[in-house]
Amino acid sequence: MTTASPGTPHQPLTLAGRLLVATPRLGDPNFDGTVVLLLDHDESGTLGVVVNRPSELAVADVIPPWGEHVSLPRVLFEGGPVAKDNALALASLAGPGADDGLDAAPEAAEPVGFRRVRGRLGLVDLDAPPELVVPGLMGLRIFAGYAGWGPGQLLAELDEGAWYVVDPEPADLFGDAPGRLWRGVLRRQVGDLALVSTHASDPSQN
Repeated sequence: MTTASPGTPHQPLTLAGRLLVATPRLGDPNFDGTVVLLLDHDESGTLGVVVNRPSELAVADVIPPWGEHVSLPRVLFEGGPVAKDNALALASLAGPGADDGLDAAPEAAEPVGFRRVRGRLGLVDLDAPPELVVPGLMGLRIFAGYAGWGPGQLLAELDEGAWYVVDPEPADLFGDAPGRLWRGVLRRQVGDLALVSTHASDPSQN
């Protein structure tokens, strides 16, 4: 597996650094029940990673230097249907203010190999020596592949009601129970979104 960071993260316009939560209206089986963190969003398109699909493949078996440094569970996550042979690493900066949320401005300098996406979130260069990068991080996850949308494609899907857009919390991205993330993210929302969390994946159960 090669390691790559597709594109160059831009400063967020409206959506970078936010979560897409698949709605029951989404017709694409590739994203049924998914939660996607958007890493890049501008006029040229959108890029993100699915954060709630862990694989059974240990990071240590694929990228040994990073195996002991990733957040639990220490497996590769299926980031999306594009470039599945590429690995992309997401991390959050440690240091003062880390408990104030992902958007809190970090006071510490960025470690070697870290490129900011938004707030404390960024992408890590997996070719950098882990010992130089890891001390500056408080969460790290590695994804095989990513999700991509062409110009205007995601906005059209939003207009169709295919996704909810919400703000992430650290546990959404680096927590140890990704299988419960879809319902958990919706349950903490206010109003009708919290009710959607009770939606059964089998339509016959609704």
